[in-house]
Amino acid sequence: MRAVVVDTAALAEDASVLGIDVGGTTIKGEITDADGTVLAAHTVPTPFGERAFEAVDELGDRLLTELTGPQRDRVARGALIMPGIVDTERSIAVFSSNIGWHDVALGDRFTRRWGIETVIEHDVAVAGWAEWRFGAGRGHRTVCVLILGTGIAGTLAVDGRLVRSAYGQVGEYGHVPIRRGGGLPCACGNTGCVETVASGAAISRAYTRRTGTTIDSAAKVFDIIDTDADAAAVVADAVDALAEGLLGIVHAACPELLILGGGLAGAATVLTEPLHSALTERLRLVPAPRVVVGEFGARAGLVGAARLARQGAIG
Repeated sequence: MRAVVVDTAALAEDASVLGIDVGGTTIKGEITDADGTVLAAHTVPTPFGERAFEAVDELGDRLLTELTGPQRDRVARGALIMPGIVDTERSIAVFSSNIGWHDVALGDRFTRRWGIETVIEHDVAVAGWAEWRFGAGRGHRTVCVLILGTGIAGTLAVDGRLVRSAYGQVGEYGHVPIRRGGGLPCACGNTGCVETVASGAAISRAYTRRTGTTIDSAAKVFDIIDTDADAAAVVADAVDALAEGLLGIVHAACPELLILGGGLAGAATVLTEPLHSALTERLRLVPAPRVVVGEFGARAGLVGAARLARQGAIG
């Protein structure tokens, strides 16, 4: 399947865009107009493996069929963002440990299906770019954005430029091993990664293991930390893991701002203040960055996907 070459020419002023964000738990999609008004929106569960892209097909179909006449005709471009390793040049979903796909050649699959140019990108690259350029990080030049959800990853902007690896990836901070001895196995194949302690799923599992009481979301753990010592201990352990995993990047780049985004960012000061303190305690040669919550929260991916669709590329 051939890669998609997207024409990055400016869209018409009244054009609308389709954005789809594939997450480890759900796939979210929206069609928004030039003012950012949501014209259609739906969320579906994320199937395992390659079936996730069948769900993307159907979600896009559903969103587009909700619009009729001129409103449908104004949908000019789409953007699909996804986790794991993404080869944007060849349009291949290379690997996702959480969802379980390997080397899925997407080519122009969505462009042909929906009849609009559709670009693919890494979800964290897009969400982090959106928070840095248009959200909590706007006006700052050296910023680390940490996206906390089913998985953990992030972006780094240094002196006004988004840093990406030679193969286009962003920061896989969730897969920094911090507890090799006695750590939990990670979906990536390593042991003791940050993600095994500090992701949303890891926090809820840790509380369940510790207490024997099943709790189905990290948000519920955050809600009870003032009255439940076990919840407080689980969150403290997660903060400790995040701080350990970030030490290298803080020493290397000295970000002025650390933005917490994604689903767990709703915890606000439950995470920001302890994380700043944990970094301050560990750092000697460089200052701890200010830690803030992202403006877009769990919607950072969708906000970024709409921006990406409108521009045709991150920039």
